Amino acid sequence: MNNRNSSYFKLFRKTLFITFSVIVIVGVLVVALCSVLYKRYRLDSLQQTGDVFIDCLKDEFSLTGDLHSQAVLSLHKRFTMQNKRIIYVYDKDGKPILSTADYEDAKESEKKLIQDMSDEMRERLDEKDYLDFNSNIISQNDPYILYATQFFIKKDIDDELPDTVYAEIYEKSDDINSFTTKVILIYTAIGLLGGCAVYFILNRKFSRQAAYEYDFMRITEMYARGDFSETIPTDFAGANREIAEYVNKVASNVANSEDTSKTFIANVSHELRTPMTTIGGFVDGILDGTIPKSRQNEYLILVSNEIKRLKILISSMLNMSRFETGTLSPNFQETNLTDLVIKTVLMFEKKIDDKQLEVEGLDSARVDAVVDADLIQQVIYNLVENAVKFINVGGTLSFSFENVNGTVSLGIRNTGEGLSNTEIQQVFDRFYKTDSSRGKDTTGLGLGLSISRKIVHLHDGHIVVKSVHGEYTEFLIQIPEKRNSSRKG
Repeated sequence: MNNRNSSYFKLFRKTLFITFSVIVIVGVLVVALCSVLYKRYRLDSLQQTGDVFIDCLKDEFSLTGDLHSQAVLSLHKRFTMQNKRIIYVYDKDGKPILSTADYEDAKESEKKLIQDMSDEMRERLDEKDYLDFNSNIISQNDPYILYATQFFIKKDIDDELPDTVYAEIYEKSDDINSFTTKVILIYTAIGLLGGCAVYFILNRKFSRQAAYEYDFMRITEMYARGDFSETIPTDFAGANREIAEYVNKVASNVANSEDTSKTFIANVSHELRTPMTTIGGFVDGILDGTIPKSRQNEYLILVSNEIKRLKILISSMLNMSRFETGTLSPNFQETNLTDLVIKTVLMFEKKIDDKQLEVEGLDSARVDAVVDADLIQQVIYNLVENAVKFINVGGTLSFSFENVNGTVSLGIRNTGEGLSNTEIQQVFDRFYKTDSSRGKDTTGLGLGLSISRKIVHLHDGHIVVKSVHGEYTEFLIQIPEKRNSSRKG
């Protein structure tokens, strides 16, 4: 898969676009704010200088009473030269009193100001001061900042009305433009470095994410084809690792399920073939006369037992399917459990004789309960088959029956190797076989105990196993004697 087709690459492009957009927007705001603040600083500085000049001018005028005195001219020239500003003073009629253009080193642009102050400007200054850019008078291409104000002077202390005087203080704005240019260049350099750093960081991160997404898709495609040879990497932090762990766990379960399903199908085929082969052989022997008439009933009993075994085996598989789909509907009725156990044990008569087993407890008093007889017989069959299969030669197979306070208990115990603590915890799991049973029971499905537990639970009861390793194993079934009316099927 091309990483450019990855969702992470698309997210990378969007993130990068947003990042650079933010850098540009912030840059514009920073440059604009810095320019405004610096312009404000320069205007305030110009105003302070102008106010100081006017205060000094008033002081000199109060001493001489003449705005053309040598002291006033020296003051005007000192402020002009030292501060590199252009200062003009006008009388109340707008006629120039003091002018920077009067000096020999005055520039042509400054001499242009040798003109009367306009009525419009004087009317404006009568209301408030002017403090801003002004490029109309000196040069359109060489703008200045201007501080213009109105003030009053008295020639004599006894004068009732002071004279109105206007002042204009100009200063070049080159450094303001230069400052803005520097801010733009500095921020551009910082922005480019930051943008490059963000690009490489995001590119590295999203490239790893895109590669991870590719591996994720590739391995999940393998899972879809039934190939579970690889697992999704879990070396990413956060949700990706959790998702990978969940998917790996599901894949592991599916792989195990497929293995157990294959084993299950193989075992089912073998389990079905064995009784069918036996039945077919006995029937053919009767039909072709190989089995004499004197022994036909004996073999017909064996055929009947194999058919019952086949019926229970098929019922187990069908019931498991019905349990999983929720379509199993029990037929509850009063049943003699003692008699049901005896009938089931007789189906294992030959195996019991072959192992020379001693059977105990079948002569107990009758115990009844409202159950589905076929399902409970399947449970008993599974437990007896399990006991006979793993009991030691010459061992003891014991049965117990009790009815205490409306709860019927049925116990099936066999001597022998027993179960370990780990095996006890897993013995009711579907398809589970103990380590010892794998060698002794090569055809079992591993479904019997799982189905038995489901059937007992369906009767509102429970089944437990007790075992002492090397001594015995006992399964105990406890179910209600009667069914509550609200639970009747």
